[in-house]
Amino acid sequence: MTSATMDRSEFRHVLLSGTIVGVVTAAAVILYLLVARLLSPGMVTSLLETVLVLAGGVAAAFLPGFFAGSRTTQGVASAAAMGLWGTIVFMAIDIILLRPFKAYPWTWDWWYLPVWWMLGTFLAWMGGVVTAGRAAHGGDVSIPALALPVVVGAALTALVLTLARLHIYLPVAAGAGFLLVLTILAVAVIVRKG
Repeated sequence: MTSATMDRSEFRHVLLSGTIVGVVTAAAVILYLLVARLLSPGMVTSLLETVLVLAGGVAAAFLPGFFAGSRTTQGVASAAAMGLWGTIVFMAIDIILLRPFKAYPWTWDWWYLPVWWMLGTFLAWMGGVVTAGRAAHGGDVSIPALALPVVVGAALTALVLTLARLHIYLPVAAGAGFLLVLTILAVAVIVRKG
């Protein structure tokens, strides 16, 4: 294994990589807000929002594992730390840039910010586990290869929920499906090692 593929957990690297994750997350949220505000409600808007939710999920879940070169427990922990720092960077951007524009109701603060850092850290942790598991079996650890089964699973979950007429907003259904499939894949990696 070359040093380029080894776990990277240096403090500066974790902070720099987490900052990139936070900025990418903020960009996805801003694009989502623009689509939601500028386009009239309908299927096209809902599909665009869903694509942005899935793209944001892929970035939050797999960029940290990519930056950390997750191969061992240390790399997975570094990915989770990058995810946590990314959520802190996002929250700073959110508070400084989005609040003055009244992007969404700030009555959400009591639950929104804590849930955001927990979700961002969890996604990065699970993405790091999936990355390390794929690497342990000699598989392709590129972000598109890692993300494909998760995105397909999320799309199928959203489709099932839509066909079941559960009246769940399509981007929310896709986001929930993304989280569910990613968690299942990470648990499968852990079970396989045990």
